[in-house]
Amino acid sequence: MYKPLFFRNIIYVNNKPDIREKALKYGLGYPVDQELIMLILGSGNRQMSVKTMSRRIVEVLDTANSNDVVERLLKMKGVGQGKALAIAAALELGKRRTCHLGAHIVSPDDLIPFVNHYAMSEKEHFLAVTLNGGHNIIQIHVVSVGTTNRTVVNPREVFGEAIRENATAIILCHNHPSGRAEPSEEDIATTDILLKASKLVGIPILDHIIIDCNSYYSFMEHGLLPVDEQ
Repeated sequence: MYKPLFFRNIIYVNNKPDIREKALKYGLGYPVDQELIMLILGSGNRQMSVKTMSRRIVEVLDTANSNDVVERLLKMKGVGQGKALAIAAALELGKRRTCHLGAHIVSPDDLIPFVNHYAMSEKEHFLAVTLNGGHNIIQIHVVSVGTTNRTVVNPREVFGEAIRENATAIILCHNHPSGRAEPSEEDIATTDILLKASKLVGIPILDHIIIDCNSYYSFMEHGLLPVDEQ
């Protein structure tokens, strides 16, 4: 019984690069859900081939809620913590990267849920949130990543994506790993430079939000942006 199982696995392993090659050639929109799971898992085990495991995982995902995915996957025979967490992590990453698309932004509170995971980082991340005419999010771009207390921001990088996306406005945002959301003198100076650049390119800055693990600071709410930029 062992040899046929081993033989089937060898045949399947030889076929795995075909899925990777198709994904590389046509993009990740090409594979079906089961094949995406196969790419995440990489391999099966002696209890189950990766193809069978992926098919069963898709069946679980089709009926599971986001808060019980790991629990449901761990109940599957042959799926350990590593594979269950890999699938759940991929789902969470996908949600974080796409849940903001089209969200309507009226106040800082509307944006915070989509950027607050950056507050946990030990390095400063400077973000440019591009908006359309209805103030819906087009995309959240990481403009630069700095050290624990500063990051270098180039106006060209801030407005480059906004111009390519035909954005009508942007919101600036960065985290303070120090744990205090109040702006530094450098933060204020950087904002002033970007405000001048925004007038040249015709894309207004609606706000600059600083986040930490517990709170945020809005330049707009504290009257640090010109009225015509709001």
